[in-house]
Amino acid sequence: MPYYRSVGEVPSKRHVQFPRPEGGLYAEELMGQEGFSSDQSLLYHRHAPTAISAAEAFQPTAWNRTPNLPLKPRHLVTHKLDATGVDAVLGRQRLLANDDIQISYVTADTASPLYRNAVGDECLYIEAGTARIESSFGVMDVGAGDYVIIPTSVIYRVVPTGAAPTRVLAIEATGHIGPPRRYLSKRGQFLEHSPYCERDIRGPQELIQVDETDVEVLVQHRRGWTKHTYVNHPFDVVGWDGMLYPWAFSIHDFEPITGRIHQPPPAHQTFEGPNFVICSFVPRKVDYHPLAIPVPYNHHNVDSDEMMFYTGGNYEARRGSGIEQGSISLHPSGFTHGPQPGAVERSIGMDFFDELAVMVDTFRPLDLCGPALACEDEAYAWTWNRRPE
Repeated sequence: MPYYRSVGEVPSKRHVQFPRPEGGLYAEELMGQEGFSSDQSLLYHRHAPTAISAAEAFQPTAWNRTPNLPLKPRHLVTHKLDATGVDAVLGRQRLLANDDIQISYVTADTASPLYRNAVGDECLYIEAGTARIESSFGVMDVGAGDYVIIPTSVIYRVVPTGAAPTRVLAIEATGHIGPPRRYLSKRGQFLEHSPYCERDIRGPQELIQVDETDVEVLVQHRRGWTKHTYVNHPFDVVGWDGMLYPWAFSIHDFEPITGRIHQPPPAHQTFEGPNFVICSFVPRKVDYHPLAIPVPYNHHNVDSDEMMFYTGGNYEARRGSGIEQGSISLHPSGFTHGPQPGAVERSIGMDFFDELAVMVDTFRPLDLCGPALACEDEAYAWTWNRRPE
C-alpha cells in the first residue's frame, strides 16, 4: 500500500518490549513482502500467532480448466449461478483461470470461514449488497461498487450484512495487486495525474477482539489447502502499524480520464498484478472532437485476453448482444472485437456514457471452468453477424 497507517496501541520503537498490563509481553508479528524487502506491517497479539494444535489436508471444490476451444468470444450470465446457503470463500464458482489469475463469482448469504490465501493477493469486487470484512487488522464495512484488496496471507472472513445477498466477483492473483506504478512516486505517493488518491482509500479503523480457542482457519497455499486449528482466535490484535493491510476503494471514486477522441483502456486502469491489469469503466463525458466516434474502435490486443464484467448502467457498445447486469464477456487474443452492429452510428453526437464495468486483461490465455460453461450464452459469438438496430 502506498501510505502508512497505525491502528490501536503500538510501542514507540519496532522490535522492542511491549508489556501487557497483566504481565508478560504482547507477541509481535511481522507481515512483509519480498523477504523483508518491501511493504510490511507489525501486529501485536495478546496470544502467540504461531500456536496451532492441529493441521489436516482440506479439499475444496475442484474446478477443471478447459481451453477456449473453439476459439471464440464468450458471454457468461453470472446471475444464472445464484445459490443460497453459500459463503464468499468456499461458495466461489470458478469461471476463468490461467497460471496467474483465477476469476470467480459468488452470491453469498452466510458468513465465510476464517481464510488465509497464501498464494497471492485477492481483489473482491462487490457487485451488490453489503458486507463486513473482518481480519486480524480490524473491520471494514463494504458495499456495492467497492474493490477490496486482501494482501497475501491475511486471515479474514466475509460476513454479509444486508437483507439481500452479497454478490462478489473474486479475482485471485499468484502475486501482489496494487495501483499502477505509473501513478506512484518513487516513495509510493499517488501523483497528480492519478485517477484516485490516498483520500479515496479506506483501511480498517476498528480492531476486533474474539476470545475463542481451538479456532479453524482454512489456508490456500501453492500445494493445496490445509485446515489449521489455532489455539487462540487470530483476531486478538491490540495494535498494528505499517503499509500492508486490507483496503477498500470504491469504483465510484475513480475519476475518469477523457479526451477529444476515444481513450484506450490504459486510461481506465485501476490496479496491476502479475501478468494482468484491472480497469474501471465509469460514467463519464465522452469524446468531444467534432468528428469523434465515442464507442471503441474494432481492436485486437494481440498479447491479451479481455474479460469485462458489466455491473451497472448501459454499455452502449454492447447493445443488442444480450449483455445485461452481471454479464461477463470474454474476448480472447486471436479474435478482433469491437462494437456491436449499429453502435458506431448510434454513438455519434453522444456526450456522456452511463456505464459501469470492471475489466481484467490478462497476458496469458484464460481457460474456461465448469461454471462458466454452465452459464454461457452460446449465441453471443454470432451477434456481430446481424443487421444493425
